[in-house]
Amino acid sequence: ASVIRSQAAGLVRTVMQDARLGRAVQVDQVGSMVENITESILRNPGALVGLLRIKNADDYTFLHSVAVCTLLVAFCRSRGMDSEITYEAGLGGLLHDTGKALVPEKILNKPGRLTEEEFDIIRRHPRDGYEILLKSPGIGPIPLDITLHHHERCDGSGYPDKQGTGTISALAQMAAIVDVYDALTSDRCYHKGMPAADALRKIFEWSKFHFNPTLAQEFIRCVGIYPVGTLVLLESGRLGVVTEPHETKLLEPKINVFFHTGRQAYITPAEIDLSRPVGHGGADRIVSHESPEKWNVDPMRFLEIAGA
Repeated sequence: ASVIRSQAAGLVRTVMQDARLGRAVQVDQVGSMVENITESILRNPGALVGLLRIKNADDYTFLHSVAVCTLLVAFCRSRGMDSEITYEAGLGGLLHDTGKALVPEKILNKPGRLTEEEFDIIRRHPRDGYEILLKSPGIGPIPLDITLHHHERCDGSGYPDKQGTGTISALAQMAAIVDVYDALTSDRCYHKGMPAADALRKIFEWSKFHFNPTLAQEFIRCVGIYPVGTLVLLESGRLGVVTEPHETKLLEPKINVFFHTGRQAYITPAEIDLSRPVGHGGADRIVSHESPEKWNVDPMRFLEIAGA
């Protein structure tokens, strides 16, 4: 998963560079990476998703595209969509921000509030990306649709076409949810990423206006109420990082515990399955999701068991 994360980010960087130079996107290369991402999800749904929670300002644009691809593939699979549509959706996820190659760096990474003129430039990126991909041999209608319409909203408040319910395709609506979720949970130059559970709550709230409520609820089921990488406090006083959601018991994921809050000390890491009964690695309960800063811990260091 770690190798795929690095390779995919490098590929997106190359796509952006080609786009700036007016070159066509190498769809075959991107397609091979989507296949690798899909295989990684089949092997271990949590490993790559968890690793993609780690971004810094320098690689955000590239890793955001990899994260949207990964989450969109997982979302399609959880909805039972066929492999060809899932593959095309993954392509769209990896390429959805291609148009940002034409946005000046100083606007893309501006730490303060954008002016209206600057936001107008940002709003061009879906159509710019669409135009770039149109010139790329082998690109299909699904990646084009996702690239052009991932910022549309069900109430017609999105861009570039102000589409509303009934005109936005299901895959573009799914991409919109995934795109916002990853942006909310990522550290950016202008905001601190929020915990995944808080981001899912926002998605749920906004589904009254911006998102399809059914798709929003299906996405929450897909990633779990406590997604991989979430720091949680257990009844026992231990802190742990979620390593794998349970398919049906959303409050009972697998967790790697590593810190005891009562003793204020690290403990030997151990993976527990909250869905299992007493004596079989279970019998604890999540009290709350926690901020790593509050406890001065790095939960991502303890994702290794899940990805092993």
